[in-house]
Amino acid sequence: MMKKIGTPQFSNEQDLERALSTPPPAVVESLSRLQGDLLILGAGGKMGPTLAMMAKRALDEAGCNNQVIAVSRFSDASAAKSLQKAGVKIIQANLLDRNAIGNLPDAPNIVFMAGQKFGSREGFDLTWAINTYVPCLAAERFAQSRFVAFSTGNVYSFVPVTSRGSVETDAVQPIGEYAQSCVGRERLLHYFSSHHHTPMTIFRLNYAVEMRYGVILDIAQRVLSKSEINLSMGYVNVIWQGDANAYALQAFALCQSPPCILNCTGSEVLSVRTLAEQFGARFHKRPRFSGKENPTALLSDSSRCTQLLGPPQVGIEEILDWTADWLQRDQPVWNKPTQFEKRDGVFS
Repeated sequence: MMKKIGTPQFSNEQDLERALSTPPPAVVESLSRLQGDLLILGAGGKMGPTLAMMAKRALDEAGCNNQVIAVSRFSDASAAKSLQKAGVKIIQANLLDRNAIGNLPDAPNIVFMAGQKFGSREGFDLTWAINTYVPCLAAERFAQSRFVAFSTGNVYSFVPVTSRGSVETDAVQPIGEYAQSCVGRERLLHYFSSHHHTPMTIFRLNYAVEMRYGVILDIAQRVLSKSEINLSMGYVNVIWQGDANAYALQAFALCQSPPCILNCTGSEVLSVRTLAEQFGARFHKRPRFSGKENPTALLSDSSRCTQLLGPPQVGIEEILDWTADWLQRDQPVWNKPTQFEKRDGVFS
């Protein structure tokens, strides 16, 4: 079970990243049992850097000498510098290049995070290449390794908002080409896992949030700017990114062939209207809405994750308080809207 890390004080981005990368004792204990280095493929995205930092801190606390190696194009040089400062080894590589993947060092433990969601309206071919071809290259190259492979709750279809959400045994019914390509990724990883007896956990995340991006920030910014909030996707799940990092690293213990499937999200079904109203109270502004709630939404049930790995450390009230405080102090955000309200599965 995860243990509280205390209330983080996010005076700046460094404080925030320190909190997001603080390993709970369960992560330290779990990674202490890993044999060999940990290679993170696609580590330069929104979540990869703090996950890599958490892994490094956990291994250090456990007294292990295993390396954490982060692989990405690292178009954002600041992310690479932060990782190097934290003791993470950096390798710049284009994962679409078979030779680049072939030249990566051997590692018995792989976190696969490469993927494309946004921009898929204009580049379906690139979305499919990143979400299906790259996993094949990785699964062939590291057939003897253990994989935690990131996926998404978008592989499911909409479910009644009165339910707890889709469970891992539900049939996948992807809406739109992005979600279809994610099912393709899962199917191909399943094939390679079975063919090579590669232990894997497929980690269906839906949605990670922190102060600089995510569904909660999207809603808060719209309340603060008095912009309309579309209620067509009227209910969501979210999870604090630090909790998602911790679950992903603990998921090595669940790897098997054929793969283990694990939903990762918060334990509550959250009303978008209610979240906006809660920010309205904090900002002393009346939220503006458009449309109305549908009886279905994209929701995942994370009961199995909680049963296996313990409850999340951070609850929604803390996330709301921290987000409101962050915005009121005009701290940096990434200006990368999640487009959570989309129901057609097309993300521009």
